[in-house]
Amino acid sequence: MRRTRAVEAWTVEPLDRFVGETGARLTLLMTPAGQVLAQQGFTRAVDVMASAALGAAIFSSTGAIARMLGEREFRALNHQGRQYGVFLGALDAPRGKLLVLVVYGPDSSLGLVQLFFADLAEQLVVAAPEPEERHGPILAADFERELDESLASLFGR
Repeated sequence: MRRTRAVEAWTVEPLDRFVGETGARLTLLMTPAGQVLAQQGFTRAVDVMASAALGAAIFSSTGAIARMLGEREFRALNHQGRQYGVFLGALDAPRGKLLVLVVYGPDSSLGLVQLFFADLAEQLVVAAPEPEERHGPILAADFERELDESLASLFGR
């Protein structure tokens, strides 16, 4: 069984339960800025950083499209390939909006991910500490440099 790696311990139990119920291949819990709070299934740091940056960018750009259409935002997106699908969902936690990026394969489905995403959102809201309980920054001091390097590596620059 893969283990969840987390910057913040309160995220581990809800994320473990979600991955167990959905059979997700890869999962990231992050802020809309791409700060990773927890991950499961990723084995290389460059994959985590690139996925978080791209997921945050997707959420931001579709938010702009939503506003152009008169919507406040899109709360969930899905992209389906032949073998894998990607689900990106947003939830409101006590400390602000969080994003969950899920890669699922043939042993799962969009329906399972959507069904258990609602449960995950509820569990994270309950488990999340209040804003004043947060100790120190989530980001590493060199986050921006690492992000730039990861994106350069991903796009072959």
